Amino acid sequence: MNEHRNSAATLMVITAKLLLTARPALMALLMLCFLDQVQAQQPSAAVPDDFKKLHWLSGTWQRTNAKPGRSGYERWEMDGDRAMKGWGVSMKGNDTLITEKIRLEIKDNKIWYVADVPENKAPVYFELTSITPSGFICENPAHDFPKKISYQLEGNILTAIISAGDKSIPYLFKKQ
Repeated sequence: MNEHRNSAATLMVITAKLLLTARPALMALLMLCFLDQVQAQQPSAAVPDDFKKLHWLSGTWQRTNAKPGRSGYERWEMDGDRAMKGWGVSMKGNDTLITEKIRLEIKDNKIWYVADVPENKAPVYFELTSITPSGFICENPAHDFPKKISYQLEGNILTAIISAGDKSIPYLFKKQ
């Protein structure tokens, strides 16, 4: 019985020593795991800063290169501090041919261009892959067409290009 008590006491001493010596390493490991989870849930500072670079897009942009007898425009406005909502409208005379709902939004610590058009069953997400103070590029390699959407501002002229492979369609706009 005494032998058993000595073994238990020795085991408790060894366990206590291990906990005391391992505690700093264990605490550091737990803190790293906790910080990793917090960072994964909160957007990095770069994402909101990059999103602010898109604010120049706000307003109405009248299409300047539509076919004769047709017209179009895009309108963008802020939707809180993490999204912009927009509409793309193509018209023939007074008849609306296409209305496209478009968004730029922060989701999952990334910036997305979201196109909701009648011919797609669900909105299509394009990830922002490049941004400057006067333009941006969004891509979705899995989508059929377009795979890439780019916007570039020069003065009050906006060039939007949708493309995939060798095919590209430019849309020219002037700010109203």
